[in-house]
Amino acid sequence: MDNKYQRKINHQIVMPVQQFMQNEKSGGIILALAVIVALILGNSPLRYEYQEFFHHHLGFIVDGKSYLNFSFEHWINDGLMSMFFFVVGLELKREFIGGELQHIRQVILPSGAALMGMIVPALIFLLFNHGTSAANGWGIPMATDIAFALAVIYLLGDRVPLAAKVFLTTLAIVDDLGSVLVIALFYTSNISLVSIAVGVAFLLVMFIANKMGVKNVWFYAILGIGGVWTAFLMSGVHATISAVLSAFMIPADSKIPEAAFISRLKKQLHHFEETQSNDVITLEKEQVEIISKVKETSKGAVPPLQRLEHGLHPFVAFCIMPVFALSNAGINFIDMDFSTLFASNVVIGVLLGLLLGKPIGILLSTWVLTKLKLGNISKTMTWRQLVGIGFLASIGFTMSMFVTALAFTDPTNIIQAKVGIFSASIIGGTIGYFLLRSTSHHSKKTNVL
Repeated sequence: MDNKYQRKINHQIVMPVQQFMQNEKSGGIILALAVIVALILGNSPLRYEYQEFFHHHLGFIVDGKSYLNFSFEHWINDGLMSMFFFVVGLELKREFIGGELQHIRQVILPSGAALMGMIVPALIFLLFNHGTSAANGWGIPMATDIAFALAVIYLLGDRVPLAAKVFLTTLAIVDDLGSVLVIALFYTSNISLVSIAVGVAFLLVMFIANKMGVKNVWFYAILGIGGVWTAFLMSGVHATISAVLSAFMIPADSKIPEAAFISRLKKQLHHFEETQSNDVITLEKEQVEIISKVKETSKGAVPPLQRLEHGLHPFVAFCIMPVFALSNAGINFIDMDFSTLFASNVVIGVLLGLLLGKPIGILLSTWVLTKLKLGNISKTMTWRQLVGIGFLASIGFTMSMFVTALAFTDPTNIIQAKVGIFSASIIGGTIGYFLLRSTSHHSKKTNVL
């Protein structure tokens, strides 16, 4: 009876949850739900308690002096989000080694689209805010939210050709890299060269260990968090940059090569087959030991980089990103003074930067590069689908909200930027979805070239 009940739970609860978490679009769905919950809390009778909660401080006080004493919101943006950027760094390194960014010829088109898709939105923002105190927000409309954008395109399933999904994925990856560089170069303050030197020293130790063949994940975790992250946090350079740099130090080769893995596994399986079994449902001690060896062998065959990426991705997608949304997306519309919403051009700059700048930059770059024969688009894609991809790229939620927290200290500017981000992301995502959905049946009739 117990086994039957357990099988029923596995079939009706555990397996559906596992399948949902493994689905590409699930992270975007959970993130969207977190945004909705944040908006509800931000406009409920509990809105003041909700806002105050994230302003509580957590840190150390020794002899009356505070150390690492930051608000919950700061810990989320600089601490938890570092893990998000760490996974981004792991993905980038994997893509450079054996993915979409491996062959230059294949990435010229989406890379050029990503670059112009960042430059044009920034120029549009500056067009409206140049010479004002809000001009520092030019980096806000530059980023694409890869989780939301891919969630929308995967909702369309087979309606969208694989080439379009690959194009958007590559574009978003390059966009992430560009955003990291922008944060590192332009959104830092009060730089401590001593702390940076300490962080770089820890990175050097990780690099040398990598080259010497050290594969222990805990070794890199201790140096990455206790050394690199802490040093960069104290340096003035945004701590999330340390996460990306640390990710690039993680070994991408496995402890056990593929050929050796296959050979060992065959021997272990053969040994398991020859081991005398019993007549009960439990295994013999020798069988359990062999299975443990199989697990250890399999673990050693997976590169630390991919093991970390695979292990951390669900935690980032289903815990860190929703927490970030809960702490940053709860705009209070009830108490908002709408007369100040358009007191500056921040809203219009962010809105038009994302909603128009992204599609214009992507389409313009693609058209120029194809005319110059520097890149080719798959014949399964149409110009209309490319426009749809351009509008999906205008979904800038996560990274745009993150840059907002770095660019502005004025609460009014922060609210204005968030309203622009929300508006552009919703409108752009909706237009992109329906464009791709309505043009799917045209893909065989008209190609891009």
